[in-house]
Amino acid sequence: MYMNHFGLREPPFGITPDTSYYFAAPASQEALNTLLIAANNGEGFIKITGEVGTGKTLLCRKFMASLGSDFFTAYIPNPLLEPRALMLALAEELELTPEKDIDQHQLLKSINHRLLLLARAGKTVLLCLDEAQAMPLETLEALRLLTNLETEKRKLLQIVLFGQPELNRKLQLESIRQLAQRITFHYHLGPLSRDDLEFYLSHRLNVAGYPGGRLFARDAVKVLHAASGGVPRLANILAHKALMLAYGEGRQQVCARHVRAAARDTVAVRRSVMRWTWQVALGVVAVASLFGVYLI
Repeated sequence: MYMNHFGLREPPFGITPDTSYYFAAPASQEALNTLLIAANNGEGFIKITGEVGTGKTLLCRKFMASLGSDFFTAYIPNPLLEPRALMLALAEELELTPEKDIDQHQLLKSINHRLLLLARAGKTVLLCLDEAQAMPLETLEALRLLTNLETEKRKLLQIVLFGQPELNRKLQLESIRQLAQRITFHYHLGPLSRDDLEFYLSHRLNVAGYPGGRLFARDAVKVLHAASGGVPRLANILAHKALMLAYGEGRQQVCARHVRAAARDTVAVRRSVMRWTWQVALGVVAVASLFGVYLI
């Protein structure tokens, strides 16, 4: 591998959400601050959205790691569950062991009792749900019912939804409008700017132990940003492949040619480019049609 060649302790561009590699880009830090403020204010529902690969899961883990000892966190990474299965998953996160044949009423009662005990112990319970766009509508409605669990002073359960933009479309449906009304804080994660990507690459290389100067040439960063669209996951994949190519040639610096070759070898990048080209083509057609109308 290229680690010894570049003086690295570990691969700097993995795609697993490792919080030691969290990069406080302006958008990510603003989202984290929003989450922390909302959680400390005791808000019932919080929503974070972003396209695939923009760092929602990493943000979720960083958020949970940043909470103080007065928080009790529950995490469900795959909420593609029916309402009862979601309740059971929450019960497990709350360290309950309900009987297999427990009915819905008793299950909810057990959860409520556990939440009350945690509240009396001074704990704020916060449930984070990743990939929330995958939740069935009836499960989203069950979540709303969970936020009804409260004392006269405070909510017993706070819920944070992390999801792709499809989650917003679900929340616009008439059948779950009551849930949408309860979301008091929300933030949308966008891609990295070109300057942010430059700092992002440097940050990850430093965390991985890189001891040298500029490893990615300026033209390489420019091509990397264009090819990845500033999406961190795609940038990681392309940067990793580009490092392999530079290592294979015995080079000490990644140039634009290496990144272009990495992009040609990456299906996700080709699909993104095709989608962008198609959107541009549709825009051209729309503009041409508009002028056509005025010409008539």
